Amino acid sequence: MPAARSDAAWVLYLLECRRGESTVYYAGISNDLPRRLQAHRNGKGARFTRAHPPLALVATRAYPDRSSASKAEAALKKLPRARKPAFFAAD
Repeated sequence: MPAARSDAAWVLYLLECRRGESTVYYAGISNDLPRRLQAHRNGKGARFTRAHPPLALVATRAYPDRSSASKAEAALKKLPRARKPAFFAAD
């Protein structure tokens, strides 16, 4: 998994979350990734991750601003599940 650049203001991330016996992906953005991941783990993040606890951080990608991170998040969420991890390998 590629690490986010420390000089970037915003990070797009992909979590693998538990849903019953299977897993699902959750995509989000943050300007403080460690704090946001801890919030997800503590059940204080998004409503989705409160219901489907995160299992692993799958991938991250850094963006210079919130606007570009939000656009990337929207594009990622439109992809089929199988193609979501590959989104982070493409540049």
